[in-house]
This record gives sequence, C-alpha cells and structure tokens, in this order.
Amino acid sequence: MNTTRQREILADWDGMPFAERTRSLSSRADVPRTLQINLGAKCNQACLHCHVEASPSRQESMSAEVARECMALLERCPDLETVDLTGGAPELHEQFRFLVERSRALGRKVIDRCNLTVISEPGCDWIPDFLAKHQVEVISSLPDLAKAKVDHQRGHGVYDKSILGLRALVAKGYGDTLPLQLVHNPEGPTLPVSQACLEKEFRENLSQLGIQFTTLFTLTNMPVGRFLSHLDNTGKLGCYLKTLSDAFNPCAFAKVMCKSQVSISWDGKLYDCDFNQMLDLPAKLGADLATVGSKELADRSLALGNHCYGCTAGAGSSCTGSLVSTKTACTLPG
Repeated sequence: MNTTRQREILADWDGMPFAERTRSLSSRADVPRTLQINLGAKCNQACLHCHVEASPSRQESMSAEVARECMALLERCPDLETVDLTGGAPELHEQFRFLVERSRALGRKVIDRCNLTVISEPGCDWIPDFLAKHQVEVISSLPDLAKAKVDHQRGHGVYDKSILGLRALVAKGYGDTLPLQLVHNPEGPTLPVSQACLEKEFRENLSQLGIQFTTLFTLTNMPVGRFLSHLDNTGKLGCYLKTLSDAFNPCAFAKVMCKSQVSISWDGKLYDCDFNQMLDLPAKLGADLATVGSKELADRSLALGNHCYGCTAGAGSSCTGSLVSTKTACTLPG
C-alpha cells in the first residue's frame, strides 16, 4: 500500500484526531540527542507487523554520498550523542560498516537494530565480531518466547535462527560486558503487557538456554506499513485505533522519541521519526540534510498524525521501549 493511501486511511478514521487530542500539549521538539539512520528496506525477513514493509525483494539502499552527509551532520551537531542504525536489516546494506566506524571515530554511541536471523545469512558471520570490536549496542528482535508465535509473526524458522543469533552475540560478551537489548511486540492488535513483568519471564526462560541480556523493551505495533494493510484488510483498523486512542497517555506524549531525535531515510530526507518516514511526513524544517544544523533541529514543530496514538497509548512506546511506568497488572500472555 503506497504512502498516500496509508495517510488517507489514517486521516479518515472517525475518532478524535491526534492533533486535536494533543492541542493543549507541547508538540515542539527538544534538542535532538539521537540521529536515527534508516539504511533501506532490504531485509532477509518480511514480518507481518513491519512498518517499513521490508523484505528480501526490496532494493532501496543508502548511497555512499548520503552516508557521508549523515556523518557531516553528526560533526556539525555535537548534541547528537547516539547514532541509531535501522532498516530493513541494516547489516545487509553497503554503508553499514562505514557508518559504524565513522560514528565511533567521532566518539558517538552506536546502536544496531538487529533482527538476529541476519547473522545466519550466507556471508554475514562477520557481524558479531564487528559489533563487539566497535562496542556497538545491539537492540534485537525477539517478539515472544513461544516458537510458534515468533514464526507466525516473522516467518518459518525465525525463532530457531534468532536463538542462534543470540548465542553468537552472547559468545562475544553481549548481555554481560556489552549491551544487548531484546524487543517484544504483541502478535496482533493489542497493547503490550507490562515491560517489567515480561522482562522477568524472558530472563528466566532464556537463562535456561544459556542466554543473558541487558534489558527487554516492549513496543506497540504501529498502524503503519504492512501492519496497517493487514488491519485494513481484516476490518480491524478502526477497533485498533480506538484501542490506542482510549489508552492515550499525556505523560507518554511528553516523552515521545520524536522530541529528542531526527530520522534520516536511505535517500537522505529528514523526518521526525521512522514511522513518519514510512508515511512520507517530512520534518518541518527549512533545510535539507546538506545544510541543516542544531538550530533548525531544535524546537521544531513535530509532524503529527493519527498513527501517533501508537506511541502514546498506555505506558507509551518508543525505540527504547516503554516511556512511563504504569500500574498495569503483571498479566502475561498465554
């Protein structure tokens, strides 16, 4: 589904528009601390919930020129402390190693959003050593402890390959001396359960497999991309948007990730977040990647839409998990 149609479907929802719900709240960005770079939609998986609609057949990939401009932006903006690399599978893209090495040389923290199974792909056995050498923080996808649920959501055989990937990272010190974060998202159109409660269950179960990790992040499935298409095709989009809207949390809105980051697409366009990028809602800036600086990035007005309910429902959802603590009971999925 193209981005124009996605925006139309979200705008046509008959609930309260997100912009109206947040009218009395500040929708200004802060000084950005994170530079998130989406290297492209090429991936070795094609997950049902993927907002990027990534797959092995996608060919979009960041050029060397755009990668150099990203690093020039990093040099111009000393407040950008963290470089967050995503995709698709970022490791499959030609500029991945350059971006890691240059960012680390500039003294920045680097995050790799790894789907774990990419480590099992032919020619990708270099990944664990490379990440450990450059002390890259790994945020890795493991949506559930149940093999059947993981394979249903992400593809046949993904659970087993994910466990192999985790073991390869743990063997290099991840989960001990190097940070290894796991990411859970629900299987369908529901809010995640308590992050703290689920982390305890993950830790207990994975320890039996010899796997340790640093933290568990819970993410809400965003009504964007492939998941939006699925919801629309199954007649569940309205109900899901109502679920998110009913759970709107103004405290979560105060901490949404778009307020403290800027997102760059594979072709060098600027966005407030990766979700806006997939809907082609550009950041409200009077500059492009080659000229933008800290002054333009700070205190900009955020581009909002009804999909933003996904980041502000319940405990909130961001690229680093829940945004606020809640009194949600520790009811774990069966």
